[in-house]
Amino acid sequence: MKEITHHLPEWLVRSYAAGSLGHAFSLVVATHVSQCDECRARLEAEELVGGVVLETLEAVEASDDLRARVFDGLDEIVAPAPPAPQKAGIYPGALIAEMGSDTPRWRSLGGGIRQAILSADKEGSARLLYIPPGMAVPDHSHTGLELTLVLQGSFSDETGEYGVGDVEVAEDDLDHTPIAGMGEACICLAATSAPLKFNGLLPRLLQPIFRI
Repeated sequence: MKEITHHLPEWLVRSYAAGSLGHAFSLVVATHVSQCDECRARLEAEELVGGVVLETLEAVEASDDLRARVFDGLDEIVAPAPPAPQKAGIYPGALIAEMGSDTPRWRSLGGGIRQAILSADKEGSARLLYIPPGMAVPDHSHTGLELTLVLQGSFSDETGEYGVGDVEVAEDDLDHTPIAGMGEACICLAATSAPLKFNGLLPRLLQPIFRI
């Protein structure tokens, strides 16, 4: 595997360590961290700092009502997948745990492009995308944050080239047309906080059906 050159920004690593990221983005961070020594070291440093801060805080006695509400809330929390070692194949342990198997449930989007939706809630959605070599994703911008992690192959757009392990961080100021590289098919894990904003009429018409 080539050297990873596009890493997670500090604020994402810090938010993941603090447990404040939504599930979809936590899944991308956990998957990338399982592949990237540099970002895993940064995560461990953030967790160490967080532990030191907690140790310095003065203890406050919680009321019975507060304690009950906290424990009730814990029952509803789905913890983000922790960093896991790379397993055989292209899907790291965090992704296999999310899918429940090592085989995605692909659905065709046309033109050879496929997707498998892994999760969706009010904070965002996570999906796998399969893009044949040389195929372009329709030109689009964003109405929120999008993280795209390459698991196989590569893609390029107006911001550069992304290979296995690289993460593209796209915010609402980016308008781009990702194109899969000419080697292997590009398989990506993508998380979005809001629907994409396609520029073409046909993708906009199909968007509610494909939930992207």
